Amino acid sequence: MAVCAALLLAACSETPAPTAKKAAEPAVAPITGRQAFQMTYPQARSWAADCQPMRIRSFNLPEPKSADGKAGAWEILWVSAAKGRQRIYTWSAVESEGNLHKGVFAGLEDAWRGPQGQEKPFSVAALQIDTPEAYQTAVAKSAEYLKKPGEKPQVTFLCEFTPRFPDPAWRVMWGQSVSAAEWSVFVDASTGQYLGH
Repeated sequence: MAVCAALLLAACSETPAPTAKKAAEPAVAPITGRQAFQMTYPQARSWAADCQPMRIRSFNLPEPKSADGKAGAWEILWVSAAKGRQRIYTWSAVESEGNLHKGVFAGLEDAWRGPQGQEKPFSVAALQIDTPEAYQTAVAKSAEYLKKPGEKPQVTFLCEFTPRFPDPAWRVMWGQSVSAAEWSVFVDASTGQYLGH
C-alpha cells in the first residue's frame, strides 16, 4: 500500500511535458508570373488535358506589396479547344476582394468558341521569360518616363499572344489596366527581347 502511494505521489509530481509550439505561419509574399502560371497548370490540366493559356495578368494587393516583377495575386485564363470551354484560375497570397482566395482557385467554366478578335491561346512551352526579367528590360527601356517628376503608379503585368508580335508578349504597364496605363513596354515572353512601347 505504501509503495502504491509513493508511486502515485511520484506520478503526480512529474512536470508535464512541454507542448510543442505551433510553427509560425510563413509570411505572405508576392510571386512571379511564371510561378503563378506553374501553380495553376496542374489544376487546369486536370480540368482539360489540352488546356492552353490565353492571358496572364497580375493584381496589386495592399499586402503583400508588388515589387520587382512579383505580385500578390495572378489570374490565368485557360482555354480548351476540345471542350469548347474557358476557365479562369487564380493564385493569391491572401484572401482578398474580387473573388481572390488564398492559393490556387478555379473559377466557373464558360463557353469558348475559339480565338476571337486579336487574342489567341499560346503553347505552355512558349512562356520562357519570367516577370522579373521582363520588368528589368522594361525599366531599362523606360529611363525617360521614369525620370519625369511625380509619383509613378504600381506596375501591372499582362501576357497575351496577338498578331502584333511573333510570340506571346509581356506588357509591363505603369497603371492598373491597358486603358489606364501611363506607360507600357512590351517584352517577348519567349526570348526576352524588347519589342517596343
